[in-house]
Amino acid sequence: MSLRNAGIVYRKEFTEAIRDRRTLVSTILVPLLVFPLLTAGFGYLSLKLIGKARTEVQRVMVLGGAGSPDILQGIRKLDSIEVLPPAADYAQRIVNKEIQAAVDVPPGFQAALARGDAPTIKIYMYEGEIKSSFGAERVEKFLSDYRTQLTQRRLAAAHLSPSLLKPFEVQQENVAPPEKVGGAALGGVVGYVVILLCLTGAMYPAMDLTAGEKERGTMETILTSPVGRTDLVLGKFLLVLSASLFTAVLSVFSMGASFYLLGKTGGLVAGPGSLVLAISFKAVAVVFLMALPVAVLFSAALLSIALFARSYKEAQTYLTPLTFLVVIPAIGSLLPGAELNARLALVPILNVSLLCKEIVSGTYHWNYIALIFLSACLYAAAAVWVAVKLFQRESVLFRS
Repeated sequence: MSLRNAGIVYRKEFTEAIRDRRTLVSTILVPLLVFPLLTAGFGYLSLKLIGKARTEVQRVMVLGGAGSPDILQGIRKLDSIEVLPPAADYAQRIVNKEIQAAVDVPPGFQAALARGDAPTIKIYMYEGEIKSSFGAERVEKFLSDYRTQLTQRRLAAAHLSPSLLKPFEVQQENVAPPEKVGGAALGGVVGYVVILLCLTGAMYPAMDLTAGEKERGTMETILTSPVGRTDLVLGKFLLVLSASLFTAVLSVFSMGASFYLLGKTGGLVAGPGSLVLAISFKAVAVVFLMALPVAVLFSAALLSIALFARSYKEAQTYLTPLTFLVVIPAIGSLLPGAELNARLALVPILNVSLLCKEIVSGTYHWNYIALIFLSACLYAAAAVWVAVKLFQRESVLFRS
């Protein structure tokens, strides 16, 4: 193996890569735009949509209610609530989003209360649909307030203190700093995006340096040069790795800048419940360190798979399943309750994704960091070895 020959191949491929528009877009433009769009753009749109849904008039259908004028009148007086007459297909209308909720008030509800019974009012809604949730929430708040007032009147009539029903208060208080709260809530996005961009940054150069060479008919010319196969594959591999790492560097830089600006502006949500996202230089350095072996693994794997293709289009077909194999474990950090442990620390991609979530929230498990880095290096070394072996097989290089 000659480092000089590998460097010559690297310079040659680098010169051609910077002339390729697809490579420049995937390695520069995409990582610089992804994090600002995900943080500021997505956060802004979410606040706008949620704010709009809160202020919109919610259509609520009242079922029954005969003999309960206080309930009916109270619901009609609610702000941003439009009361509709009852209909038998109320459930289908809620599912079709024609109405947001339906309130089923049993007949003789107020008379039953006067007798001391405990009747039940049902609120039908579309779980998971934000407008339906807001409509049901407003009605439920009114009914809760009505129940509290009724209880207080009964206690007052019996000359009893309202504190009998609520002898003590329970209050939750957050002790974690805002940066850790924001990191725990949204830190999973960091690992997912960094891993995905490492993959996409290496994908186009890998296809161009293998299947692209075959399609252009230049693979044979390169192989007849006095450069050995090992030097050739190392030169190509280093170019793909450079593209992947450059994409990772830009993505981490864009991530840090986006979080810093959001922290200066007060986070994603105004008020006491705001999410403040901040990432330190130490966190950026550790995230990049963990992305290094992942980039090596992706670069070698993409080169090996794309080498089997006869054309650029065929290489895209081969690499599509790999994208799904990477996305599935990478998205593990976004799952609620997913936590890093010794077993998951050995699972490729998933371990780095979970670790990045912990790092962004300000938690450093150095034993897991060392274990994940060593295991990722082993996986990366195995992938490089496979790539070198495949470049030495002419049945793969000249596959027809």
